[in-house]
Amino acid sequence: MNPLYSIAGIAASALLHLVAPFHRKARLIIEGRRETPQRLKGLTADRPVVWFHASSLGEFEQGRPLMEAWRKAHPAYQILLSFFSPSGYEVRRDYAGADVVVYLPSDRSSSVRRFLDLAHPAVAIFIKYDFWPTMLSELATRSIPTYLVSAIFRPDQLFFLSYGGWYLRLLHLFRRLYVQDEASRTLLVEHGVESVKVTGDTRFDRVEEIARAAKDIPAVAELSRGRRLLVVGSSWPEDEAILLPYFNEEAPEDFALVLAPHEIHEEHLRAIESGLKRPSIRLSEYDEAKGLPEGTACIIIDCFGLLSSVYRYGTWAYVGGGFGKSVHNTLEAAVYGIPVFFGPEIHKHREVRELVRRSSGFILHDRAELSQLLQRFSSEEECKALEARTRAYFSEECGATAAILGDILPSE
Repeated sequence: MNPLYSIAGIAASALLHLVAPFHRKARLIIEGRRETPQRLKGLTADRPVVWFHASSLGEFEQGRPLMEAWRKAHPAYQILLSFFSPSGYEVRRDYAGADVVVYLPSDRSSSVRRFLDLAHPAVAIFIKYDFWPTMLSELATRSIPTYLVSAIFRPDQLFFLSYGGWYLRLLHLFRRLYVQDEASRTLLVEHGVESVKVTGDTRFDRVEEIARAAKDIPAVAELSRGRRLLVVGSSWPEDEAILLPYFNEEAPEDFALVLAPHEIHEEHLRAIESGLKRPSIRLSEYDEAKGLPEGTACIIIDCFGLLSSVYRYGTWAYVGGGFGKSVHNTLEAAVYGIPVFFGPEIHKHREVRELVRRSSGFILHDRAELSQLLQRFSSEEECKALEARTRAYFSEECGATAAILGDILPSE
């Protein structure tokens, strides 16, 4: 173990406890980790355990098809699910697809050993990333087969930098790395990591499942009748600064907007409403018996959990985050075969780059480009051609779940 990492781990733990009284997420992590040993007692010694680890909610959704497929194929196993982030754990702590859900312990030797002594996993599966040196080293010491799934690697990551050799060695602790694309496999092999298999991204399987089970949203269905609908998902103020002026000043009469902001606290919702010049309603205010108020041109989605179903009503979709750190989940929209627009920050996402390459997704920088794209895809012919391209892409990418599961644990 790198001694500097051990020292950093002690410092990080101390800092977490120091800020906990003033920082909600830090407090939730500490309190949740205290509950972990007791929760692990829910596992029984008479059945094997497969352990899935997801850093946060997005990685959980990515790994969910594999968890559910494992349950069906190998019901004798108990499923342990762990999270690092409160944004995953607090939402999915009662996930019915797992026998036990816990916080990942701190990456200190005593905490790691206690966790593994109680969990006794037969197999460990890390989803996409979250590389914890002490945990990975202890899993290897105990000869517990450990896998990484739906991973993607880039040359600018620490593993491949001149000073990242100690971090690169962690990748040798996995029995196999299942990566999303050939570029990741090539990069790993060039750096001496050879137990790699290209299986694709399990998110494609997941969004296909979600689309098949999409909910009816009566308010959005009503708004969409006789109108073309732009569904905006996970928007930030930077996105809204482009979208709202277009909606207010350029959008034709048959254009309607459904806006699902990334943050739905009252201050943000009121800021959106104050920026709208056309009549709007919050979804929570909708009364199906009365229908939408006359003239309503915009619905603001002020709750979580519906966005993936809302996209099904869209003529077009806009996915937020691309003017910040990174664009959010584009596949939830693209699965419906509609044009998907987003800001320029996409380099972390292979699937977004591929949507762009295939002319199924489009980067925009300003209101003028938004207007041009909406006009272009007002053509039925253009939309049908795009839908065919997108369907072909999903057809190529689906199947990662079965490929991974069959390789890790073939049918008994």
